[in-house]
Amino acid sequence: TRIDQSRGACRCCHAIGNNRLLTDLKGNHMKFSQWIAGAALLAGIATAVQAQTVTVTDGWVRASVQGQNATGAFMSIKARENTRLVGVMTPVAGVAEVHEMKMDGGVMKMRAVDGGLEIPAGKTLELKSGSYHVMLMDLKAALPKGSTVPLTLLFKDAKGVENRVELQLPVALSASAHKH
Repeated sequence: TRIDQSRGACRCCHAIGNNRLLTDLKGNHMKFSQWIAGAALLAGIATAVQAQTVTVTDGWVRASVQGQNATGAFMSIKARENTRLVGVMTPVAGVAEVHEMKMDGGVMKMRAVDGGLEIPAGKTLELKSGSYHVMLMDLKAALPKGSTVPLTLLFKDAKGVENRVELQLPVALSASAHKH
């Protein structure tokens, strides 16, 4: 370590009284305890990301207007191991469910998916308009374009272990409108 002779300490760490100071990558000084807390926080975030077995991308919610009581949420979900999407929760709607749209005798029908939706290991499940999607019903307020919706997805793996994924989804008019 290179010694800073004017301070009598190494360039990245020096002591002032009983407060040990460190220099971060930008050259700012911080107390040793602040540095330890920051390092622990980053380690916790890295562990949480590593432990996550489900990845959600391209999520968005279709905008709604005053008086509209339902809308949909759409996204891509990929699982590292076999898992099921077994629940959806959000504070913006009285009811949140995974729905399926499919043709039945020449008529397009929509229904809630019973028992969850299987996501095979390594495969991507597309929740999109006209297919599987999240239905938000009994909306508590309009969801204007540009706002965000907190959404929690509940998964259960083959061993019965539950995993929650907390999302903040952008509200847009279409799938392409939320991408930058």
